[in-house]
Amino acid sequence: MANFLKNLIENDKAELKRTGKIADKIMALEPTYRAMSDEQLRAMTTEFKAKLDQGASLDDILIDAFAVVREAAYRVLGLLPYKVQIQGGIILHGGNIAEMKTGEGKTLTATMPVYLNALAGRGVHVVTVNDYLATRDSQEMGEVYRFLGLTVGLNLNSLNAQEKREAYNADITYSTNNELGFDYLRDNMVVYKHQMVQRDLYFAVVDETDSILIDEARTPLIISGQAGKSTALYTRADYFVKGLKEDEDYTIDVTSKTIALTDEGTDKAERVFRLNNLYDIENSALVHHLDQALRANYIMLRDIDYVVDEGKVKIVDGFTGRIMDGRRYSDGLHQAIEAKENVEIEDESKTMASITFQNYFRMYDKLSGMTGTAKTEEEEFREIYNMNVVQIPTNRPVQRIDAADLLYPNLKSKFRAVVEEIKRRHATGQPILVGTVAVETSEYLSHLLTQEGIPHEVLNAKNHFKEAEIILQAGQRGAVTIATNMAGRGTDIKLGYGVEELGGLCVIGTERHESRRIDDQLRGRSGRQGDPGASQFYLSLEDDLMRRFGSDRIQAVWERLNADDDDGEDMAIQSRMLTRQVESAQKRVEGNNYDTRKNVLEYDEVMREQREVIYGQRQKVINTQESLTPYVEAMIYRTIDRQVEIFTEGDKKDWNLEGLLEFVHSVLLPEDAIQLSDLKGKSAKELKQNLYDRAIALYREKIGQLNGPEQVLEFEKVIILRVVDTKWTDHIDMMDHLRQGVGLRAYAQTNPLTEYQTEGYERFKEMTAAIEYDVTRFLMKAQVRQNVQREQVNHPTRVS
Repeated sequence: MANFLKNLIENDKAELKRTGKIADKIMALEPTYRAMSDEQLRAMTTEFKAKLDQGASLDDILIDAFAVVREAAYRVLGLLPYKVQIQGGIILHGGNIAEMKTGEGKTLTATMPVYLNALAGRGVHVVTVNDYLATRDSQEMGEVYRFLGLTVGLNLNSLNAQEKREAYNADITYSTNNELGFDYLRDNMVVYKHQMVQRDLYFAVVDETDSILIDEARTPLIISGQAGKSTALYTRADYFVKGLKEDEDYTIDVTSKTIALTDEGTDKAERVFRLNNLYDIENSALVHHLDQALRANYIMLRDIDYVVDEGKVKIVDGFTGRIMDGRRYSDGLHQAIEAKENVEIEDESKTMASITFQNYFRMYDKLSGMTGTAKTEEEEFREIYNMNVVQIPTNRPVQRIDAADLLYPNLKSKFRAVVEEIKRRHATGQPILVGTVAVETSEYLSHLLTQEGIPHEVLNAKNHFKEAEIILQAGQRGAVTIATNMAGRGTDIKLGYGVEELGGLCVIGTERHESRRIDDQLRGRSGRQGDPGASQFYLSLEDDLMRRFGSDRIQAVWERLNADDDDGEDMAIQSRMLTRQVESAQKRVEGNNYDTRKNVLEYDEVMREQREVIYGQRQKVINTQESLTPYVEAMIYRTIDRQVEIFTEGDKKDWNLEGLLEFVHSVLLPEDAIQLSDLKGKSAKELKQNLYDRAIALYREKIGQLNGPEQVLEFEKVIILRVVDTKWTDHIDMMDHLRQGVGLRAYAQTNPLTEYQTEGYERFKEMTAAIEYDVTRFLMKAQVRQNVQREQVNHPTRVS
């Protein structure tokens, strides 16, 4: 461990030495660019782009580009980046994390690498934690970029698709992490290229990196929609199939558990639902409901596959015979059974798309970040994101006095002491920022201060725009501000007139957060840019962290301090040993949280591989101008290949040629086009070739009715996208259920993740086969029309 820490320190020293030399060269150019007119300085952007076009790398022009931005910032904002800020910018350009203390000017630091990378013309994303900071930075720092001839976009949730597209097409785009992730998911749900908003993911600078890439990484982004498309349609489909006759209207193959409408059954459906062609792509939802209604009524058996208990359909585990409470069949089958049993059909929310922040941000060609606190999570940043953390020295030495923690026996005595300390410091006019872990605590403390007649502001992250305004006033003489520990990130507290003489801003922490980084963030609100300041944490043995993770030593302290008399209640101990014990408890919580994030990522890795395959294939279908017919014919062949394999298993005498013929009639060819006699006496290989030749001949005849290759391409795109999106959405939802279910398998001494990976792979193969089966069925059975249009299957109802 000692060697590991030693290596980290030495790496930081080497990086600071390297970047320091480059920064000196950049600063040496100050007179050169100061002598230029605004027009000459602006013209440097064109010159840099020309050099890149001629083969120069970004590193080749770094020194001059940084010097140009530095001068532009001075002219536009009146701010000239310090040497340490230039070093931070170089670290960011290298795809790493610059740890810079609060007030050291991270926002200005980012302008240099952002400008340099934007010259490549591929779009740079500056990522912030909330809309307020994105808006503020795009306006303030945007002035510098616009002065130099670059375009700046702001991506907000309130924008429509066209406005978002314009924001992403800018040279530099400001956005929140949530909006970036959701736009990526939504882009992979559209059916036309022009509906997409994002470009390729090139370079991102993530502000408050630890908050976005660590704290928020425990929860994946999810787009949901209503699974129950129409209760009425389930009921109508159920009513229809209940009136059908076996062999006449539908056929069942018991061994393969497949069921399909005959031509006569299809004719009936077209009459009942008043359709020209059941297998037109517009009727895919109805076909899906009919398929599930047939399965529900004639394959799924009551009291074997499921039971009806208290008006609910409950799945029976086929292996154990136990009821699987809370589990539901996916793909609409559960609703179809509910319709069959005449119980309430439950609509349910369905996951349509999801991604973790880890997997989203790892798609960027280059990722960098800045924060005041990242060193404690350096291992995670390196392992998950391949980024190193470099601590940048402060421009001026830190003057803040950080007192050792004060420990009280209970909450009551702790808050009494906090209020007394606030009263004492407030009487002198010294501004005070009080950090709380929870909203409830901030409101409780506000109540106590109101009773004491101390005017104060409460900030608990409910309104980001008001939040920044309050934070800006928190350094004024006499100000008392209560804030949840995370509130005010990204905004500076500047000291008011005469406050330095009073000792600067005093930060009081009412509890230790489970993460050391959050405590450091709170402390860092005081003592910016060499200002005086003070920080003090108040703890009690009844705090959540202490109760959950306090060591035996701290418990021994509890025994000593837990006096019955009132005097004992107000006793406190203060020691560095105690602070170390608390930090040890925090490290344990951080370890647990890391395990949680890693677990989320490991499960999402399975989905990442599948998502990349589906999204990649989808993009090819949407973007291609070349014929898809060879791919379609390959799908038809693979579908025939799979089905022939199923029906010709075992000895030839056991082959199920009747079942194969039912498949051919329901999916490939009209009933009068092929008979059982055409299948007999052939090997499996001959069957495959014979069926393929017949199907391809019919398919080519069908697309020959369209006016030219463009209409053929659009016809194929419509069907492929509709089927892929329907099956992929169902697959995501099924994987969601699978993940919830595999956790229970740990009781059977199996590794849930391994089970999820294995089963997930099998389900993915099944989904791929189902996509090809349905594409084949719709292409072979659909009526060819000239004016088919793509429609988006997945219409999200909420994002979370």
